[in-house]
Amino acid sequence: MKLNEGNADRIVRVILGLIALTLAYIEFDVMAGSLLGIVIAAIGAIMLLTGLFGFCPAYKLCGMNTCKKSCCGCGSDECKSA
Repeated sequence: MKLNEGNADRIVRVILGLIALTLAYIEFDVMAGSLLGIVIAAIGAIMLLTGLFGFCPAYKLCGMNTCKKSCCGCGSDECKSA
């Protein structure tokens, strides 16, 4: 699985994911089964995980890539010299 998110994209996703998860638990009472809380928690979890792993399946489907060639994770000499 190649990285398809750049560092700035990953940082923003992690921060927004943590904010969404915090809001879901504190403000929208996800533990009581609030539908809005569950939706916000799911979105936050997806954002957090994609930010941590550096791979977004939606980007893959759309052919998008915010990752510079040097951070693709393939380890080839071509990418290291770029």
